[in-house]
Amino acid sequence: MTLAEASVRPLQIGPLRIDVPVVLAPMAGITNTAFRRLCREYGAGLYVSEMITSRALVERNAITMRLIQHHESETPRSIQLYGVDPVTIAEAVRIIVAEDRADHIDLNFGCPVPKVTRKGGGAALPWKIGLFSDIVGQAVKAAGEVPLTVKMRKGISRDHLTFLDAGRAAEDAGAAAVALHARTAGEYYSGHADWSAIGELKAAVTSIPVLGNGDIWSAEDAVRMMAETGCDGVVVGRGCLGRPWLFGELAGAFGDENAVHVDATLGFVKEAFRRHAELLVEFFEDEDRGCKDVRKHVAWYFKGYPVGGDTRAALARVSTLQEIDDILGTLGDAPYPGAPAEGQRGRAGTPKRTALPDGWLDSRDVEASTTDMMRGAEVENSGG
Repeated sequence: MTLAEASVRPLQIGPLRIDVPVVLAPMAGITNTAFRRLCREYGAGLYVSEMITSRALVERNAITMRLIQHHESETPRSIQLYGVDPVTIAEAVRIIVAEDRADHIDLNFGCPVPKVTRKGGGAALPWKIGLFSDIVGQAVKAAGEVPLTVKMRKGISRDHLTFLDAGRAAEDAGAAAVALHARTAGEYYSGHADWSAIGELKAAVTSIPVLGNGDIWSAEDAVRMMAETGCDGVVVGRGCLGRPWLFGELAGAFGDENAVHVDATLGFVKEAFRRHAELLVEFFEDEDRGCKDVRKHVAWYFKGYPVGGDTRAALARVSTLQEIDDILGTLGDAPYPGAPAEGQRGRAGTPKRTALPDGWLDSRDVEASTTDMMRGAEVENSGG
């Protein structure tokens, strides 16, 4: 399949029809309301919240309750939950449904962060297949008519793969779709995603959509992934950092006649960066905090563009919108730089041995003695 041959293939997640089969991956500190709104302004798809810890939601942590809020323009609304305890996750799901806070709920089983996996959470959890099935099953029951999906990794390591068992278990438990980041926890974000695993999962899970995630840096990558694997949609994470208009390019690649073509000149990028800062200020209801938050996006937005180090450093110190305007005003325009602005962005890291609880790999069952230890995995981290 080429870009010219690609056509819209709506993604059906339970009752939700997503006309462009593209999902924004949850990223801690990134996919807040401001960023989701910005991505929607350029394209179409399903835009998922930052990863929300189920225990914090049940305890109504003030920061967590703020993170699950959506702007009135956001529809459908999507929240990703994380946890290790079936009862707590189910209660968090019930709160979301009872209070009409989302139209879609995703469960995260892909986090590779050591302080999560060493407690048995994240990408380590599907190894305990009974616990995984219990969590998904209870969450699906609590969700009722709200579709619930699962995002996971290939497994802990090449010798301890879990994605096929977990995919079938999620399907049997009533999940509306499964998404696979085609790396193991040990690979973190290094190397290249193994797209062949997505094809394997698609062949094994036949009654619900299978989504692919990993190394989608461009619209061409997304089209190629779907052609090579047969997956029903793509999940985009690091590829949209500093490029929220990627969702417009994706919509166009999949044949959306309403997609707007973007000529990403430096002038265009400046406007996008300024808009992002403005939305962050609105989200935090605090100009200083919003401007400080946009600082981490500077390198991603201006990757490959002729913006000097002094200017980048100045943008990384801003605390007001006026400062941003003044600095951007010193920059002229320049054409899209092509290859220097493309490719990988965001964290990568190196392969590493996954931190796990003692004896975790000895059995695929959860011993009663590990339950209290696992609760320590419920900390705020990025999703996987």
